Amino acid sequence: MKSQSVAERIADLPVAERNAALKAFSDKELAELLYDWRGFLARPDQVAPDGDWSIWLVLAGRGWGKTEVGAQWIKEQIAAGVKSIALVAETQKDLEEVMVKRLLDIYPPGEGPKVRYKPVRLSWPCGAEALGYNGTEPEQLRGPEFEVAWVDEIAKYRHSRETWDMLQFCMRKGQHPRQIITTTPRPIELVKSLVGGNEGKIVVTRGSTMDNKSNLAAPFIEKIQARYAGTRLGRQELNGEVLGDMPGALWQQGAIDLYRVRDMPKLERIVVAVDPAVTDTETSDEHGIIAAGVGEDQRGYIIDDASTTGSPVEWARRTISTFDRLQADAIVIEINQGGDMVRHVLDSIRPNLPIIEVRATRGKHVRAEPISALYEQGRVSHVGSFSELENQMTMMTSSGYQGEGSPDRLDAAVWALTELFPAMVSEVSEPAQMPRYRTSGAWMG
Repeated sequence: MKSQSVAERIADLPVAERNAALKAFSDKELAELLYDWRGFLARPDQVAPDGDWSIWLVLAGRGWGKTEVGAQWIKEQIAAGVKSIALVAETQKDLEEVMVKRLLDIYPPGEGPKVRYKPVRLSWPCGAEALGYNGTEPEQLRGPEFEVAWVDEIAKYRHSRETWDMLQFCMRKGQHPRQIITTTPRPIELVKSLVGGNEGKIVVTRGSTMDNKSNLAAPFIEKIQARYAGTRLGRQELNGEVLGDMPGALWQQGAIDLYRVRDMPKLERIVVAVDPAVTDTETSDEHGIIAAGVGEDQRGYIIDDASTTGSPVEWARRTISTFDRLQADAIVIEINQGGDMVRHVLDSIRPNLPIIEVRATRGKHVRAEPISALYEQGRVSHVGSFSELENQMTMMTSSGYQGEGSPDRLDAAVWALTELFPAMVSEVSEPAQMPRYRTSGAWMG
């Protein structure tokens, strides 16, 4: 474990010694310690490094304290005289509930900024202002200029590269514009470029979940250690590693990145595929809900990931709302592990939906192989980034899925693209068990 904060060292003392140490402070001093970042709360690796850098990349596992570091760095910049700040989150919800909330919490009562929502604007008593943006709308970042920026979880953005590039044109105010990026890593092009030092003068801080063990609930530590320690997902999400491609993987992250597009083209046909989990408990797999289309260029496009957890009614409503929002042509459902239940749940919410039933006769990795071939041929693009789906894709190998749980998002994506590209699917020896496709209007490959 890395060096502890002063607060952690005091907490680890025997009770008598801890009480004696705390008695050395007055009540006023103890209250002030709760907001003393550098002198009391921060671990050494959570303090901004010295040196002539323009980008501080904090690449660490879940629970390491990335959000706290980002908020405290912004607080320090304002104390140093910075007046114009950009806050960039994955979504508007994350902006409001993660970044803004933390910035409000790190000040003593009455000393923090005032906040206005939609659009987000924080105003400090000293005259500093922070404007909020999200990674789903890069064009928001045309026009403004900033001295500093905090970018949170950029590896998960729908439009990570576009958002980052737009932000760079805004970093033109003051003598030394600086940015902090706090993110759990994914091996996408932007993260690799940042780590490689190709985006500016960069300093990288790495960390794992266990560095912050003393501030995390013991049941949480026990649970994640038992389930994810030593796994590929654990190395990424807990240890903060930027992983290379898995041997034998059907998809390579670099190939997905190569054909990624920002804007959705005109599509000739759209389907929404749903792969429901069998159970609905706290530990259940997700319900995979993926929308895909085929364009006038006769290429496939993954256009939405609406996967969710919850009851059958909840996944059905989510599926139908996605179908409506995208004006899709059909809903594709797998009926192996639910039979008529899947159709019944959808019909109970809206009868007479255009439903295409498919039945799996082969293993997940075998069904996925012809679809991965489409990607190899450059015939499928992702419209933006779909981090959870792409994690599952890059962990599916020719010998099976190497991730945790069931790859429900990937399963739904495979069913959607199989419906759009039926000629890519090899026939099996029992035609009666082949998936039943509605081929009217479908591109046949």
